[in-house]
Amino acid sequence: MPTQSPLPFDPALATECAAAHTLAGRALSAEPGAWDELRDDDGALRPAWRRFAQALPPAAAGIDVAGDLERRVGQVAQRISLDGVTHNVFSAEGVASRPWSLELLPLLIEPAEWADIEAGVTQRAELLERMLADLYGPQRLLHEGLLPPALLLRHPGWLRPMIGVQPPGGLRLFIAAFDIARGPDGRWWLVAQRTQGPSGLGYVMHNRLVISRQFPEAFRDLKVQHIASAYRRLLDTLEQAARTVAGGGAPRVVLLTPGPYSETYFEHAYLARYLGLPLVEGGDLTVRGERVFLKTVEGLEPVHGVLRRLDDDWCDPLELRPDSALGVPGLL
Repeated sequence: MPTQSPLPFDPALATECAAAHTLAGRALSAEPGAWDELRDDDGALRPAWRRFAQALPPAAAGIDVAGDLERRVGQVAQRISLDGVTHNVFSAEGVASRPWSLELLPLLIEPAEWADIEAGVTQRAELLERMLADLYGPQRLLHEGLLPPALLLRHPGWLRPMIGVQPPGGLRLFIAAFDIARGPDGRWWLVAQRTQGPSGLGYVMHNRLVISRQFPEAFRDLKVQHIASAYRRLLDTLEQAARTVAGGGAPRVVLLTPGPYSETYFEHAYLARYLGLPLVEGGDLTVRGERVFLKTVEGLEPVHGVLRRLDDDWCDPLELRPDSALGVPGLL
């Protein structure tokens, strides 16, 4: 059975201690110049972690707090294995399924901090949406000299066939992913962003379910923000746009995956099941008369929306990459 990495505890310290003392005194120190999520400058637990420690249930008889946490690490590894959570890795030797790495202790973010993060990523997502609308539309950013034309026109991700295309409902960016990290002073910074079939939604949901079951009391007492409503919002937004294509009727939305050899195929299957969407590959779809259809045993069924987990240039071998065996001819 694959195992998770052990908690970074210094075994030289005493084992008989309360939860707060165990977390504060036995965890390895942060590297110089790095923000310590767990402790303040005096070595004491930060407020959120104090509340977390207070909410931990007593360890079973004969087991100290550190031993109880290590036991939970094993339970997390077992759950990952039983659920088949993997991240596929490609190499010259082929494809290897690597067990998903999930730490036991969650990252705690205070409500005020999260409000700042939310405002920042919302602003960035709005900026990216407006930039996409302009660059594939009137291109004012280029005409007014706000963006160098060469930066756009020579970019490998620039899709000329999409110039002038107006998507149903007008929304282009349904999902965006942002990598953020703390600086040495504790402020949050944007490290990277991804808008082309970004991964993470399925792993986030599974991570939350696994860790919340390890610390149900802490999740309750800390009033951890629920995330299910975000998935409901995503599905509602997709179906609203697809309903325009369906002429106001009940739309059919599918999740398009590159297939089992994708690095994040587990997430595609998990997300499709959670959202209640059919999981399809390129060969399951066909285009007839500028309409997309799903191949079924009962014949072709119309598709009104595609949640795409396939990178742009692989989507259509007619318009983009002629060597793509993953996409749907005529999809653009």
